[in-house]
Amino acid sequence: MANQRHYSPFDRLLLQADAALKTLLPQSNTPTRPSPAHLAQEYELTESKRRHTLGLMRINHTGEVCAQGLYQGQALTARLPEIRSAMERAADEEIDHLVWCEERIHQLEGHTSVLNPLFYGLSFGIGAGAGLISDRISLGFVAATEEQVCKHLDDHLTQLAPEDQKSRAILEQMRTDEEEHATGALAAGGIRFPTPVKWGMSQIAKVMTKATYRI
Repeated sequence: MANQRHYSPFDRLLLQADAALKTLLPQSNTPTRPSPAHLAQEYELTESKRRHTLGLMRINHTGEVCAQGLYQGQALTARLPEIRSAMERAADEEIDHLVWCEERIHQLEGHTSVLNPLFYGLSFGIGAGAGLISDRISLGFVAATEEQVCKHLDDHLTQLAPEDQKSRAILEQMRTDEEEHATGALAAGGIRFPTPVKWGMSQIAKVMTKATYRI
C-alpha cells in the first residue's frame, strides 16, 4: 500500500503537487463510488432554477477543492504516521464529492469556479499550518470545518427546487460523509474549537461562497 512506504520530504512534495493538479484540472480524478445522482430522476428546471442550482453546486465543488487543500496540507505536516494516513484517507474519500459536484455542474451546463486555485492554495497553507502546531489542533480544525460544511449543505438543501432530485441526492450523501469525518476527527483526539473561532471560520466561508456562486 502507498501509505506503508517511507517517502522522503521531496517525495511528499511531489505527491502534493500531483494531488493539487488532479484537484484543479477537470476530469482528472476517478471516484470510488458512483454518483448518487445516477439513480435519481432528471427533471427539466426553469432557467432561473437551473442558474441558482448551478451556483450552489459551484460553491460545493469549491468547498471540496478547499477540503483537498486542507487535508493535503495537514498530511504534509502531520507528526504521527497514523494521523497522516487518516488525513490521506479523508482526502481520498472527499474526491468522490469533488467528482460528483463537477459532473452535476456539467449537467447543468456550467463551469467550475475560476477561483479554485486561489482557494486550494489558501486551504493548503491553513492545513499545513495547523499540522505544524499539533495533530490535535489539526484534527480539531477538520471537525470544525466539517461542521461548517454540514451547515452549508443543510442550507443548500432547503434552497434546491423540489424537482431537482439529482442535486439533492448528491448533497444528502455528502452531508452524511462530512458528518462522519467530523465525528471521526474528534474521536481521533481532535480538540473542540471555541465558538469565537468557529464564528471566524464561518465568516471566511461566507467570502468563499459569495465569490464562487457566480465565478
